[in-house]
Amino acid sequence: EMLDQVLDIFKIKPDYDFNIMHKNQTLGDITSKVMTDLARVIKKEKPDIVLVHGDTTTSFAASLATFYEQTTLGHVEAGLRTWNKYSPFPEEMNRQMTDDLADLYFAPTELSRSNLIKENHNADNIFVTGNTAIDALHETVQKNYHHDVLDEITPGHRVILVTMHRRENQGEPMRRVFKVMKQVVDTHDDVEIIYPVHLSPRVQEVAKEVLGDDPRIHLIDPLDVVDFHNLAKRSYFIMTDSGGVQEEAPSLGKPVLVLRDTTERPEGVKAGTLKLVGTEVDKVHDEMVKLLENKSEYDKMANAKNPYGDGRASERIMNAIYYYFNKDIAERPEDFE
Repeated sequence: EMLDQVLDIFKIKPDYDFNIMHKNQTLGDITSKVMTDLARVIKKEKPDIVLVHGDTTTSFAASLATFYEQTTLGHVEAGLRTWNKYSPFPEEMNRQMTDDLADLYFAPTELSRSNLIKENHNADNIFVTGNTAIDALHETVQKNYHHDVLDEITPGHRVILVTMHRRENQGEPMRRVFKVMKQVVDTHDDVEIIYPVHLSPRVQEVAKEVLGDDPRIHLIDPLDVVDFHNLAKRSYFIMTDSGGVQEEAPSLGKPVLVLRDTTERPEGVKAGTLKLVGTEVDKVHDEMVKLLENKSEYDKMANAKNPYGDGRASERIMNAIYYYFNKDIAERPEDFE
Protein backbone atom coordinates (compact mmCIF):
# COMPACT_ATOMS: atom_id res chain seq x y z
CA GLU A 1 0.00 0.00 0.00
CA MET A 2 2.74 2.45 0.94
CA LEU A 3 4.66 1.79 -2.28
CA ASP A 4 1.50 2.14 -4.36
CA GLN A 5 1.10 5.67 -2.95
CA VAL A 6 4.53 6.66 -4.24
CA LEU A 7 3.91 5.17 -7.68
CA ASP A 8 0.63 7.06 -7.96
CA ILE A 9 2.22 10.39 -7.02
CA PHE A 10 4.90 10.17 -9.69
CA LYS A 11 2.47 8.62 -12.20
CA ILE A 12 4.50 5.42 -12.59
CA LYS A 13 2.72 2.30 -13.81
CA PRO A 14 4.77 -0.86 -13.13
CA ASP A 15 5.23 -3.37 -15.91
CA TYR A 16 5.47 -6.08 -13.24
CA ASP A 17 3.95 -6.09 -9.76
CA PHE A 18 5.14 -9.00 -7.61
CA ASN A 19 2.71 -8.07 -4.83
CA ILE A 20 5.01 -9.66 -2.27
CA MET A 21 3.77 -8.12 0.97
CA HIS A 22 1.51 -10.36 3.05
CA LYS A 23 0.68 -10.61 6.74
CA ASN A 24 2.94 -12.63 9.04
CA GLN A 25 5.56 -13.36 6.40
CA THR A 26 9.21 -13.70 7.37
CA LEU A 27 12.26 -12.01 5.90
CA GLY A 28 13.06 -15.36 4.31
CA ASP A 29 9.64 -15.41 2.65
CA ILE A 30 10.25 -11.97 1.14
CA THR A 31 13.74 -12.88 -0.02
CA SER A 32 12.75 -16.11 -1.75
CA LYS A 33 9.73 -14.61 -3.51
CA VAL A 34 11.62 -11.59 -4.83
CA MET A 35 14.48 -13.75 -6.07
CA THR A 36 12.18 -16.19 -7.84
CA ASP A 37 9.96 -13.57 -9.46
CA LEU A 38 12.74 -11.19 -10.47
CA ALA A 39 14.83 -13.97 -12.00
CA ARG A 40 11.97 -14.68 -14.40
CA VAL A 41 11.81 -11.02 -15.41
CA ILE A 42 15.56 -10.75 -15.95
CA LYS A 43 15.54 -13.90 -18.10
CA LYS A 44 12.70 -12.49 -20.20
CA GLU A 45 13.75 -8.84 -20.52
CA LYS A 46 17.54 -9.31 -20.61
CA PRO A 47 18.32 -5.83 -19.20
CA ASP A 48 21.76 -4.25 -19.54
CA ILE A 49 21.61 -3.15 -15.91
CA VAL A 50 19.41 -3.61 -12.85
CA LEU A 51 19.18 -0.77 -10.31
CA VAL A 52 18.33 -1.39 -6.67
CA HIS A 53 17.80 1.29 -4.08
CA GLY A 54 18.64 1.47 -0.40
CA ASP A 55 18.80 -1.26 2.20
CA THR A 56 15.51 -3.13 2.21
CA THR A 57 15.25 -6.90 2.07
CA THR A 58 13.73 -6.56 -1.40
CA SER A 59 16.83 -4.64 -2.55
CA PHE A 60 19.16 -7.34 -1.24
CA ALA A 61 17.07 -10.14 -2.74
CA ALA A 62 16.93 -8.35 -6.09
CA SER A 63 20.70 -7.91 -5.98
CA LEU A 64 21.27 -11.60 -5.40
CA ALA A 65 18.87 -12.53 -8.20
CA THR A 66 20.69 -10.13 -10.53
CA PHE A 67 24.05 -11.65 -9.62
CA TYR A 68 22.76 -15.16 -10.28
CA GLU A 69 21.67 -14.01 -13.74
CA GLN A 70 25.14 -12.45 -14.32
CA THR A 71 23.63 -9.05 -15.05
CA THR A 72 25.20 -5.68 -14.22
CA LEU A 73 23.95 -4.29 -10.90
CA GLY A 74 23.86 -0.65 -9.77
CA HIS A 75 23.21 0.27 -6.13
CA VAL A 76 21.58 3.64 -5.46
CA GLU A 77 22.42 4.87 -1.93
CA ALA A 78 25.54 2.72 -1.69
CA GLY A 79 28.11 2.83 1.08
CA LEU A 80 26.01 3.70 4.13
CA ARG A 81 27.31 1.94 7.24
CA THR A 82 26.81 1.65 10.99
CA TRP A 83 29.26 -1.30 11.20
CA ASN A 84 26.80 -3.04 13.54
CA LYS A 85 25.16 -5.99 11.80
CA TYR A 86 22.09 -5.85 14.06
CA SER A 87 21.55 -2.08 14.10
CA PRO A 88 19.57 -1.37 12.08
CA PHE A 89 18.29 -4.91 11.49
CA PRO A 90 18.19 -6.25 8.84
CA GLU A 91 19.13 -3.14 6.87
CA GLU A 92 22.83 -2.97 7.77
CA MET A 93 23.62 -6.40 6.35
CA ASN A 94 21.22 -5.91 3.45
CA ARG A 95 23.22 -2.92 2.22
CA GLN A 96 26.63 -4.48 2.91
CA MET A 97 25.75 -7.60 0.93
CA THR A 98 24.13 -5.54 -1.82
CA ASP A 99 27.37 -3.57 -2.20
CA ASP A 100 29.34 -6.83 -2.34
CA LEU A 101 27.19 -7.86 -5.31
CA ALA A 102 27.07 -4.49 -7.10
CA ASP A 103 29.08 -3.33 -10.12
CA LEU A 104 28.23 0.38 -9.92
CA TYR A 105 27.93 2.34 -6.70
CA PHE A 106 25.94 5.55 -6.41
CA ALA A 107 27.12 6.91 -3.07
CA PRO A 108 25.14 9.85 -1.66
CA THR A 109 28.13 11.44 0.10
CA GLU A 110 31.92 11.44 0.15
CA LEU A 111 31.86 9.50 3.43
CA SER A 112 29.79 6.76 1.79
CA ARG A 113 32.35 6.63 -1.01
CA SER A 114 35.14 6.34 1.56
CA ASN A 115 33.35 3.42 3.23
CA LEU A 116 33.19 1.57 -0.08
CA ILE A 117 36.87 2.14 -0.81
CA LYS A 118 37.79 0.82 2.64
CA GLU A 119 35.95 -2.37 1.69
CA ASN A 120 38.06 -2.65 -1.50
CA HIS A 121 35.29 -1.86 -3.95
CA ASN A 122 36.45 -0.53 -7.32
CA ALA A 123 36.93 3.23 -6.93
CA ASP A 124 36.48 3.76 -10.68
CA ASN A 125 32.88 2.55 -10.38
CA ILE A 126 31.93 4.68 -7.35
CA PHE A 127 30.08 7.91 -8.09
CA VAL A 128 29.14 10.50 -5.45
CA THR A 129 25.69 11.68 -6.48
CA GLY A 130 23.88 13.18 -3.49
CA ASN A 131 20.68 11.51 -2.38
CA THR A 132 17.64 11.05 -4.61
CA ALA A 133 15.34 11.88 -1.67
CA ILE A 134 16.44 15.51 -2.02
CA ASP A 135 15.47 15.40 -5.70
CA ALA A 136 11.96 14.35 -4.70
CA LEU A 137 11.59 17.29 -2.30
CA HIS A 138 11.89 19.69 -5.22
CA GLU A 139 8.79 18.06 -6.72
CA THR A 140 6.66 17.53 -3.62
CA VAL A 141 6.81 20.56 -1.30
CA GLN A 142 3.87 22.86 -1.99
CA LYS A 143 3.26 26.44 -0.90
CA ASN A 144 -0.51 26.04 -0.69
CA TYR A 145 -0.94 22.69 1.01
CA HIS A 146 -3.68 21.29 3.20
CA HIS A 147 -4.23 18.08 5.15
CA ASP A 148 -7.21 17.31 7.36
CA VAL A 149 -4.99 16.80 10.41
CA LEU A 150 -3.91 20.44 10.22
CA ASP A 151 -7.51 21.44 10.97
CA GLU A 152 -7.13 19.71 14.34
CA ILE A 153 -4.03 21.71 15.32
CA THR A 154 -4.64 24.79 17.46
CA PRO A 155 -3.31 27.89 15.65
CA GLY A 156 0.05 28.94 17.06
CA HIS A 157 0.87 25.53 18.49
CA ARG A 158 4.18 23.87 17.65
CA VAL A 159 3.96 20.48 15.96
CA ILE A 160 6.36 17.59 16.46
CA LEU A 161 6.19 15.14 13.54
CA VAL A 162 7.04 11.57 14.55
CA THR A 163 7.90 8.42 12.63
CA MET A 164 8.87 5.26 14.49
CA HIS A 165 8.64 1.73 13.18
CA ARG A 166 11.99 -0.08 13.02
CA ARG A 167 12.09 -3.71 14.13
CA GLU A 168 14.73 -3.10 16.79
CA ASN A 169 12.54 -0.39 18.36
CA GLN A 170 9.30 -2.35 18.45
CA GLY A 171 8.09 -3.38 21.89
CA GLU A 172 9.59 -1.87 25.03
CA PRO A 173 11.84 0.79 23.38
CA MET A 174 8.85 2.14 21.49
CA ARG A 175 6.68 2.10 24.60
CA ARG A 176 9.32 4.11 26.51
CA VAL A 177 9.56 6.76 23.82
CA PHE A 178 5.79 7.10 23.49
CA LYS A 179 5.44 7.65 27.24
CA VAL A 180 8.08 10.41 27.10
CA MET A 181 6.29 12.08 24.19
CA LYS A 182 3.04 12.05 26.13
CA GLN A 183 4.77 13.51 29.17
CA VAL A 184 6.32 16.34 27.14
CA VAL A 185 2.99 17.21 25.53
CA ASP A 186 1.31 17.23 28.95
CA THR A 187 3.89 19.70 30.29
CA HIS A 188 3.95 22.03 27.26
CA ASP A 189 0.57 23.56 26.51
CA ASP A 190 1.54 24.79 23.03
CA VAL A 191 2.88 21.48 21.70
CA GLU A 192 1.08 18.86 19.61
CA ILE A 193 2.29 15.66 17.97
CA ILE A 194 1.38 14.23 14.58
CA TYR A 195 2.27 10.55 14.29
CA PRO A 196 1.53 8.66 11.05
CA VAL A 197 1.34 5.17 12.51
CA HIS A 198 3.07 2.39 10.57
CA LEU A 199 0.86 -0.46 9.33
CA SER A 200 2.70 -3.02 11.47
CA PRO A 201 0.21 -4.50 13.99
CA ARG A 202 2.86 -4.35 16.73
CA VAL A 203 3.39 -0.63 16.17
CA GLN A 204 -0.34 0.06 15.94
CA GLU A 205 -1.06 -1.71 19.21
CA VAL A 206 1.51 0.17 21.30
CA ALA A 207 0.75 3.54 19.70
CA LYS A 208 -2.96 3.31 20.41
CA GLU A 209 -2.40 2.00 23.94
CA VAL A 210 0.02 4.74 25.03
CA LEU A 211 -0.89 7.72 22.84
CA GLY A 212 -4.47 7.10 21.78
CA ASP A 213 -6.35 9.16 24.38
CA ASP A 214 -4.58 12.54 24.19
CA PRO A 215 -6.36 15.30 22.22
CA ARG A 216 -3.04 16.92 21.30
CA ILE A 217 -1.51 13.71 19.95
CA HIS A 218 -2.86 12.94 16.49
CA LEU A 219 -2.50 9.34 15.32
CA ILE A 220 -3.11 9.22 11.58
CA ASP A 221 -2.74 6.75 8.73
CA PRO A 222 0.65 6.42 6.99
CA LEU A 223 1.39 9.36 4.70
CA ASP A 224 2.40 9.35 1.08
CA VAL A 225 5.58 11.20 0.22
CA VAL A 226 3.82 14.46 -0.72
CA ASP A 227 1.87 14.61 2.52
CA PHE A 228 4.88 13.69 4.62
CA HIS A 229 7.15 16.29 3.06
CA ASN A 230 4.56 19.02 3.44
CA LEU A 231 3.70 18.16 7.04
CA ALA A 232 7.42 18.02 7.79
CA LYS A 233 7.79 21.49 6.31
CA ARG A 234 5.09 22.73 8.69
CA SER A 235 6.46 21.01 11.79
CA TYR A 236 8.67 22.50 14.50
CA PHE A 237 10.99 19.53 14.68
CA ILE A 238 10.98 15.83 13.78
CA MET A 239 11.58 12.64 15.76
CA THR A 240 12.32 9.54 13.72
CA ASP A 241 14.02 6.17 13.49
CA SER A 242 13.76 6.29 9.69
CA GLY A 243 16.81 6.56 7.48
CA GLY A 244 15.34 8.65 4.67
CA VAL A 245 13.81 11.22 7.00
CA GLN A 246 17.29 11.94 8.37
CA GLU A 247 18.22 13.19 4.90
CA GLU A 248 15.01 14.94 3.96
CA ALA A 249 14.34 17.00 7.09
CA PRO A 250 17.60 19.02 6.98
CA SER A 251 16.62 20.24 3.50
CA LEU A 252 13.49 21.66 5.10
CA GLY A 253 15.42 23.36 7.91
CA LYS A 254 14.03 21.09 10.63
CA PRO A 255 16.02 19.68 13.56
CA VAL A 256 15.86 15.88 13.79
CA LEU A 257 16.07 13.76 16.92
CA VAL A 258 17.06 10.26 15.79
CA LEU A 259 15.46 7.53 17.90
CA ARG A 260 18.34 5.13 17.42
CA ASP A 261 21.71 4.44 19.04
CA THR A 262 23.56 4.35 15.72
CA THR A 263 23.07 5.91 12.32
CA GLU A 264 24.39 5.15 8.86
CA ARG A 265 24.10 8.89 8.14
CA PRO A 266 26.78 10.42 10.41
CA GLU A 267 27.23 13.36 8.04
CA GLY A 268 24.05 14.89 9.44
CA VAL A 269 25.20 14.37 13.02
CA LYS A 270 28.54 16.01 12.21
CA ALA A 271 26.84 18.91 10.43
CA GLY A 272 24.52 19.42 13.40
CA THR A 273 21.18 18.78 11.68
CA LEU A 274 20.69 15.40 13.41
CA LYS A 275 21.11 14.33 17.02
CA LEU A 276 21.21 10.69 18.13
CA VAL A 277 19.01 10.32 21.20
CA GLY A 278 18.29 6.57 21.30
CA THR A 279 15.24 5.33 23.19
CA GLU A 280 16.19 5.81 26.85
CA VAL A 281 13.72 7.92 28.80
CA ASP A 282 15.97 10.63 30.24
CA LYS A 283 17.89 11.29 27.02
CA VAL A 284 14.79 11.51 24.83
CA HIS A 285 13.02 13.75 27.35
CA ASP A 286 15.95 16.11 27.81
CA GLU A 287 16.56 16.58 24.09
CA MET A 288 12.88 17.20 23.35
CA VAL A 289 12.69 19.81 26.10
CA LYS A 290 15.93 21.43 24.94
CA LEU A 291 14.53 22.03 21.45
CA LEU A 292 11.25 23.33 22.85
CA GLU A 293 12.74 25.64 25.49
CA ASN A 294 16.18 26.66 24.21
CA LYS A 295 15.93 28.82 21.08
CA SER A 296 19.68 28.96 20.49
CA GLU A 297 19.92 25.15 20.52
CA TYR A 298 16.98 24.96 18.14
CA ASP A 299 18.44 27.53 15.74
CA LYS A 300 21.81 25.79 15.75
CA MET A 301 20.22 22.60 14.43
CA ALA A 302 17.67 24.23 12.14
CA ASN A 303 20.25 26.39 10.35
CA ALA A 304 22.97 23.77 9.92
CA LYS A 305 24.08 23.00 6.36
CA ASN A 306 22.41 20.03 4.66
CA PRO A 307 25.14 17.58 3.57
CA TYR A 308 22.91 15.22 1.60
CA GLY A 309 22.31 16.70 -1.82
CA ASP A 310 21.37 19.51 -4.16
CA GLY A 311 18.46 17.95 -6.05
CA ARG A 312 20.52 16.61 -8.97
CA ALA A 313 21.29 13.06 -7.79
CA SER A 314 19.13 11.38 -10.44
CA GLU A 315 20.85 13.33 -13.20
CA ARG A 316 24.27 12.27 -11.91
CA ILE A 317 23.16 8.62 -11.71
CA MET A 318 21.93 8.72 -15.31
CA ASN A 319 25.22 10.26 -16.47
CA ALA A 320 27.24 7.70 -14.50
CA ILE A 321 25.39 4.80 -16.12
CA TYR A 322 26.01 6.28 -19.57
CA TYR A 323 29.69 6.69 -18.74
CA TYR A 324 29.99 3.11 -17.44
CA PHE A 325 28.76 1.64 -20.72
CA ASN A 326 30.50 4.19 -22.99
CA LYS A 327 33.88 4.87 -21.39
CA ASP A 328 35.58 5.04 -24.80
CA ILE A 329 33.57 8.12 -25.82
CA ALA A 330 32.14 9.61 -22.60
CA GLU A 331 33.73 11.75 -19.89
CA ARG A 332 33.40 10.75 -16.27
CA PRO A 333 30.65 12.86 -14.66
CA GLU A 334 31.56 15.22 -11.81
CA ASP A 335 30.78 14.11 -8.28
CA PHE A 336 28.48 15.92 -5.85
CA GLU A 337 30.46 17.97 -3.35
